[in-house]
Amino acid sequence: MRPLRIAIVGATGLVGRTFLEALDAYSIPISRLGLFASARSAGTKISFRGEDYMVEDLAVASLDGFDYALFSAGASVSKQYAKEFITRGAVVIDNSSAFRMDPAVPLVVPEVNGSDALSAMLIANPNCSTIQAVIPLFALDHAMSVQSVVYSTYQSVSGSGQKGLSDLNRTLAGERPLFYPADISKTAIPHIDDFLESGYTKEEMKMVQETKKILHRLDLKVSATCIRVPVPLGHGVLMQVEGSRLPSLSDIRMILSRQEGLVLKDDFTHLEYPLATEVRGSDLVHVGRIRIDTAHDRSILLYCVADNIRKGAAGNAVQILRYVEEHRHDQSQ
Repeated sequence: MRPLRIAIVGATGLVGRTFLEALDAYSIPISRLGLFASARSAGTKISFRGEDYMVEDLAVASLDGFDYALFSAGASVSKQYAKEFITRGAVVIDNSSAFRMDPAVPLVVPEVNGSDALSAMLIANPNCSTIQAVIPLFALDHAMSVQSVVYSTYQSVSGSGQKGLSDLNRTLAGERPLFYPADISKTAIPHIDDFLESGYTKEEMKMVQETKKILHRLDLKVSATCIRVPVPLGHGVLMQVEGSRLPSLSDIRMILSRQEGLVLKDDFTHLEYPLATEVRGSDLVHVGRIRIDTAHDRSILLYCVADNIRKGAAGNAVQILRYVEEHRHDQSQ
């Protein structure tokens, strides 16, 4: 891979700093690194590969000369600045919700639909819970011809960024919550993002709409319930998957074990099942608790976990970058 000129927008945030970890983990060669944030964070020094880099004020900095720009600074910033980088020749990979449902913008999980990104200058990174769920669902679709999926998520407080982590620590210390609507240290909260008139939340509808777009399955029936749990890092998703046919459990396990990006953890006799603590710092999704659904024909239940900051955000974005760079080069040969 050629040395790349990479910009990170939102560099001082939780995901922004994890972009750097993921770039290093994948040994992405970098000839120029630009770190950008708001005026409040400008001047912050961040170390990367033995060098200190100064964070620049995005509003006044030069945005010229980058091959890729990784965004994680919120939808409003993405809407304002993504096109600024694109007009200067950079491919933008955006972690916000700003462009996810734009029909002209590919929504990408490399293990599932990486090729969607190859001709795009603007690529959207999906919601964290959607990312980890569509990988096993993609594998199962080939085996079961999936007709419907019901998600129940158990999402860690880091999904809310530093404010969520601070509120968990605050309430664990006996103080009142300042961010969540209830004491997250003592209860799960069935409320992520704003409520809609339907009774679903925006987070739940993200999973519904994004699953269909990533899999190119607008006919797929999807529903979701998203729950915040008092866990610092790592999301869990329980999936009820119904298909037009039902393979044996041994075939399902084999199919999932062969899927890129998945690790099978499914041996209840030895208490082997997916745990959030075992995926931290990884871009792999662990899947297990695979069972035939006793309530529905041709349906199975399974549970998956992933690091929501790595695979659910920064890691997936860097994997997109790597996929695009490697495959565009292949196409040019």
